[in-house]
Amino acid sequence: MSQNNHNGQARAEHTSGGTGELSFIIESLIGRIQTVTLVRVMAVKNSGLAPVGLVDVQPMVAQLDGAGNAVAHGTIHNIPYFRLQGGSNAVIIDPQVGDIGMCGFCSRDISSVKNNKTPSAPQSRRRFDWSDGLYFGGFLNGTPEQYIMFMPDGIKLFSPSQIELSAPNIQINGNTTLNGNTTQNGSFSQIGGGKASFSGKIDAEGDIDLKGTLTSDTDVIADGKSLKKHTNGGMGVD
Repeated sequence: MSQNNHNGQARAEHTSGGTGELSFIIESLIGRIQTVTLVRVMAVKNSGLAPVGLVDVQPMVAQLDGAGNAVAHGTIHNIPYFRLQGGSNAVIIDPQVGDIGMCGFCSRDISSVKNNKTPSAPQSRRRFDWSDGLYFGGFLNGTPEQYIMFMPDGIKLFSPSQIELSAPNIQINGNTTLNGNTTQNGSFSQIGGGKASFSGKIDAEGDIDLKGTLTSDTDVIADGKSLKKHTNGGMGVD
């Protein structure tokens, strides 16, 4: 990784000794210290349902040479990225190539900790170095296309393609409104005598056990026969 070259350039006031020389030494040392900076994600490794992975990033604020010319940074490889996780519970929103985020740089060499995931001695004496970064995403990025939005009047969960809930048991408490086609695989039970409203067509495969009155505003058809228009012995049931 290239360094900030302008910090190592001696100016005229630095060659006269005294405070000028001391200032040059201090500036050179500070120039080697990395704190935090904005970076762009160049590659993502081990994303999805897997242990937290790594990213390759490029610092976005360019370096300056001794003449004040901008010099682009190279790529920093294998930076651990942040995931909101506690034990085996996690919210998985992995970085994607092109994301802008923040990289913070540790005060010591973290190579051993990255490899062993246990308390370890530093492998070198480097400090505040480009190689010891940690990535935190979500700065200066565009409008999301799928999201969880927390609003003053509720929570909105949106996906342009599909939302999947998987668990041995899923319980919904409160009134439920379904708009559109609904496919039900498995049993459905409603607790507490609440009301379930469905807007759209409902297809069911299997038996339906109904405890209560079946009411239809139009008709009930069984095996192609209309309950409303069916005749019995020449007598209609209208």
